[in-house]
Amino acid sequence: MSDLETHGAVDAGTVTAEGAPPGAIEGKSPFQLAMGRLRRDKLTLVSLGIVVTYVLAAIAAPFLVKAGILDPYTVHQDLIGPDTIPIGKWGGISADHPLGVEPGIGRDALSRIWYGMTFSLSIALIATIISIGLGVIVGVISGAAGGWTDAVLGRVTDLTLAFPQTLMVLALYSLGLKFITETLNLPDGALANAIYVTAVLGLFGWTGVSRLIRGQVLSIREREFVEAAKMIGASRFRIYFREILPNLWAPILITFTLYMPVFVSAEAALSFLGVGIDPPTPTLGNVLADSLDYAQADFIYFFAPAALIAIIVVTFNLVGDGLRDALDPKADR
Repeated sequence: MSDLETHGAVDAGTVTAEGAPPGAIEGKSPFQLAMGRLRRDKLTLVSLGIVVTYVLAAIAAPFLVKAGILDPYTVHQDLIGPDTIPIGKWGGISADHPLGVEPGIGRDALSRIWYGMTFSLSIALIATIISIGLGVIVGVISGAAGGWTDAVLGRVTDLTLAFPQTLMVLALYSLGLKFITETLNLPDGALANAIYVTAVLGLFGWTGVSRLIRGQVLSIREREFVEAAKMIGASRFRIYFREILPNLWAPILITFTLYMPVFVSAEAALSFLGVGIDPPTPTLGNVLADSLDYAQADFIYFFAPAALIAIIVVTFNLVGDGLRDALDPKADR
């Protein structure tokens, strides 16, 4: 083959090995293609930056409280007027209290909101892990096994969907709280309430994940590598969780980013219903619930947690949408 023909063959090629001549076109892995699409999505990158900032702030809050930089519990009655409203303009905003103080009691509003992010994130994170863990296990087994196993697990999923999550949280509150306090030997307080809320959100939130994963598995189980594993006598466990599960990381990651804001807002909603974590332990939910009574008299105290929850929910959803588009090889960006 002549030099001209050789160069023409290289130019027409797509993937080259080490030592390829300069100018040869190199192939890209699916991960590289996904990262390229993600880098072009500026809105998702900005949202991701906000989410990372929120997570880092929530992680840092307990250390800042221990160091005395944040003080969510100290009462400042001298900053509260006779009408229970903070003295001064904008809820008592000052250099010492950048978001003012809590009406009626006088605790630092910024410290309570910042520290509350930690508890809200913890509840949402653990509930999301429980939901996705259960949903993935049930979805993989149901989709890969088929037959009566799929039928039984499908009916269990339908039965769980028949019980509205919020209604179950309210209906099981007294019984669930008693079971937790007696089983774990805990006082009837914030920790017991947090465990109860987290458990109920997680145990009743897996059904959507299960159906999504089952649909993905139905197509994956027909591929050659799964058939090859069956032919060499691989166990069901290996087929389910070593062959099929690694091919589900993209929908699992996307679902994770979409479930986190759902449970953050769910914790806030449950605080309005009286089954969330009780003060003085702060969460975004109970701070917002308390601020509702002062929405007009102290607007900043009401607006700050409400805006933070809204930003968290919107940015998590934007990140989830961006990841879904980036990981979809057929996405038209």
